[in-house]
Parts: sequence; structure tokens; C-alpha cells
Amino acid sequence: MSNWKKVLRYSTVLLASSVLLAACGDGGDVPDPEDASVEGSEPEGSLPETEDDDGSTLMIGLTNAPDSFNPFYRPGVAGTWIQRFFYDSLLVMPTADSFEPGLATMETDDNQVFTLTVQEDAYWSDGEPITAHDVAFTLNTIADPNVETTLGTAVAMIEGTNASGVRLDEFDELPGVEVLDDKTLTVTTKNPVDLNYISEFLGFQVLVAPEHIFGEMDVADISNSEAATQPTVFSGAYTFVEYDNDNYVHLEANPDYHRGAPNIETVYARIMNGTALITEFQAGNLHMAAGGGIGTVPAQDVSLLEEIDGVQVDENPSFNGQYMIINNEKFSDPKIRQAFAYAFDLDVVIDNLLEGKGEVLGSMYSSASPYKDETVEPLEYNPDLARELLEEADFDFDTPLEFVVPTGNAVREQVGNLIEQWLIDIGVSVNHSNYDFPTWLAMAQDLDYDIGLMGYGHTVDPNVASYIQTGAPNNNMAIEDPVIDSLLEEGMAGTTFEDRFATYSDLQVHLQEEMPIVPLYSDSQFGVKVEGLNGGIKEYWAGSLYDLHEWTLDE
Repeated sequence: MSNWKKVLRYSTVLLASSVLLAACGDGGDVPDPEDASVEGSEPEGSLPETEDDDGSTLMIGLTNAPDSFNPFYRPGVAGTWIQRFFYDSLLVMPTADSFEPGLATMETDDNQVFTLTVQEDAYWSDGEPITAHDVAFTLNTIADPNVETTLGTAVAMIEGTNASGVRLDEFDELPGVEVLDDKTLTVTTKNPVDLNYISEFLGFQVLVAPEHIFGEMDVADISNSEAATQPTVFSGAYTFVEYDNDNYVHLEANPDYHRGAPNIETVYARIMNGTALITEFQAGNLHMAAGGGIGTVPAQDVSLLEEIDGVQVDENPSFNGQYMIINNEKFSDPKIRQAFAYAFDLDVVIDNLLEGKGEVLGSMYSSASPYKDETVEPLEYNPDLARELLEEADFDFDTPLEFVVPTGNAVREQVGNLIEQWLIDIGVSVNHSNYDFPTWLAMAQDLDYDIGLMGYGHTVDPNVASYIQTGAPNNNMAIEDPVIDSLLEEGMAGTTFEDRFATYSDLQVHLQEEMPIVPLYSDSQFGVKVEGLNGGIKEYWAGSLYDLHEWTLDE
């Protein structure tokens, strides 16, 4: 039997990681999707009294508020990041190209039938054992057609689901999920799959939920349930205590965590804007920033952090990207959508706003991704061609475009101002509005906009179905393109890097031709922490919490 730890490494990841690519600012908005950006306020004096001079309390800076504590619904990267403190995944991902056991081990002989064995000593925080039934319940709930979830693409490879990861009508439960005993189950995919693909999406992206808490509910009621908004039962290194809205999240160590009790007893994840983040580090009130679009330092302010004694700043490449999303229902002509892309002089963003610490995107894949097709270059700035394309498409120059920019990310807000001016320069009238991210996300979901700015958090695996597949949970653009859908299905079915690279290369070419979403830029992520913290954000930030329980803080 070939153990899952037989690593199928993306050989080009290490090469790609050596490329200096991006820059600062509020980065990707989700691992899945968008960041819940908020306008920070003065954080001082807002926390309960704490004794943290003995290394027992860790203060983390977030510039994006968590948008969900529901393990089945995680639209934002900040919410996902916080949930990983108290909900475990089947596998952990210490680097961008390797996996280790988390709640379970995974083995396969044929890359189609996977045997999952839950750790014997894994318990929920209320003393109940974590079982194969919890895993099966979680997968079946994600695939339930009546549940509110953002994780459909994570289970779309399992037998019994459609291309969006929704259970087919003829089944009451997924035929591809079979519990063998209390600690063992098998997962069968529709076809053999890339081991890295299933490990990242099924093993790492899915957080296992307690069946004895959620199983008695109607799945349609889960999102608004107390268990989803004020969770009380956990499998991870920490337990959730309190969320003071847009202020802080309070967590306490789980002494019965199966991988070992955490060394740091208390964690406060404090929510503030980028300027306050700098100030709080200068005042000695923070130990680390979350990084990765969660606790982001604007590029122009990085030097201020580097000047603080005892603070370490590391620049890392990013898989994430910033985009202009388009209401494809309203703008169905690709000439109009391409015109928008030609109208933007994005080199100005890289050179001036990001101080050279970034790249203009030609597709949904940055230079950090081994699946980026280098031949798909960004469209050149050509305002004359942009206006010509709009005229050919009979674009209505008299009706203002409703353009929405979320607040909280200083660079992105400045980019919004530039885009407004670039559109005006080609004769387009613009009604520019700024909203906090939760409000903007609700507007996007209702297609209550024409164009807007959005950041997406990407994984090492190239599957971007959750954003652009027809009917996908984070497809807030009304994209319905059978070619995109076909290529996404083909990409998920590939079993080798070479096969999948060819498919995703075709996808990048097609996306540029149709331009249902305009790629803008990718910026570096900065890991910031005090020198006394043994742990914190690593080069691959999404996997930075895999050893959370081992972190120590020297005061």
C-alpha cells in the first residue's frame, strides 16, 4: 500500500518560491475567497485586563475581521485562519508542497480509494471522541444541497457529487464516503486524482465538525445556529471564548489537544487598520501580525517596522491576487470586459503604491504558482484600444458605472481611485462608492454592482472553481461559461502535474480572451513578529498554524 506521505512534490514550487514577486497591502481575501476588511479604530484599552509578561498571552494583529465561525461556511481568509485555531483538518500542510497527519492519516493504492484513519487519542473539547462518523458527517453536510457552504469544490471529487460538490439527487448520502468502523472510513473519488489535489482540498481545506453538535439540526439552519456563531466544542489547539465584534477574538488553550497542550495559554487576535498595526508594534502591544492578507502591513510602512528593535520582518511571495470583478450578467460582451483591462496602467500600482514589491497579473495565477503560464502576459495599457472596444460594443457612456471598493486596505483603496480616473480618461462615467467588506460582499452576492475590487486567496493547487465555475459559492460575478466549466472539470480529473498544467494553461488563455474577471496585481506578504516568539507566520502562511501548539513566547 502506498502511504499518502509518499510525497508527489510540485517540483516547480521551490523554484517559484525563489522568485521575488509581490508587495504589501491587504493581500488575498481568502483560501478559499475574500478578506473581510474593516476600518480599524483605536485598539488601546479595548481588551480585558491580562497578565502577559510571563509569555502566557499572545497578541496577534489582524487588519481583516473574521467573517464566520461556521466550519461549513468560510467566505473569507481571516475567518478561515481563526477557525484553524479551534477546528482541525484531517491533514496539516507545513510547507506548500508537503502534508502530514492531522486528525487522521490517509492511504491509497490507486489514487481513487482513500482510507482515512482518525487518531485514536483525538477528542472533542467536551470529552467526546472524534470519530470517522464526524468526518463522514462533515463531508455529507458540505455536499448537502440545502446547506450554506463555501466548500463545495473541496468535495467535488467525491463519488456522488456534481461538478460543484453538491450531492446528486438520487442519493441520500454520498456513496463515495463509507464508514468502516469508529475510527476508519474510505473516500472514493469519481476518477483517480492527483494526490496533492485531494490532500490539499479534502485533507487541509475541510475542517471536521462535531456531528453530536450539528447533526441534530436541519442543515438549512446551521448557518444561523448558536453552534455556528458562538461555537463551544472544538478539536483544535485552542478553544473559542469570545468575539468582541470588529475588536478582538479571545481564545484559550485546549489542554486535551491530541497533538499536545499548547505552551501559550491565551491568544487575542486584535482587529485594527494598517496604521494602528504599526503603532501597536511600536508600543510593544503586539507579538505578531497574521500575514497573508489577514494582518497586512502596507508596503510603504514596512520600513517603520524594520526600525523597531526586537521586531523581525520577513518578505514572502504570495499566491493571492487582487481583482476587479465584473457583473457578467450586465456586461455579457467580452469586448466591454476586455476594454476595462486595457484601460488600466497597473505598472503605476507596482512602481508607486507597492514600491516595486509586486507584480501585474495576467491571469488568476501569480509567479508563486507552479501552474502560472508565463506566456500569458498582462494586457498592455492601451486606453485608445479600450475606448475603441467600448464603442464597438455600443457601450453606454452616459450611464455611470456603479463601482464599489471595500475599505480597510489602503493600497486597494488607492487603486480604486486610480481605476476611477483611468475609466474617466476613456470617457466612462463612474459612481465610486466605498463600503466595509461585509456590506460589499452582500452587494456582490446580490449582483448589486457593475464593477468592484476584490482580493482572492489562492491555494498551491490551481483549482479556482469556487470563484469562476457556474453556480459556485464565491462566483459573485454571474459567470456562466461552459468552456470554463469544462476546463475546471478536466483540471480536477488530472492525475499528473503535466496534464493539469496543460489544462490550466488553456484556462488562463481563455480567461484572458473572455475577461470575466480582470486580474490586477499580487503583492508580497510580510511575516512580522517579535524576536521572542518561537513560531508565527512562516513562508507559506496558510500552513503556519500546523505547529501552533508548540509555539512559545519569551518575555
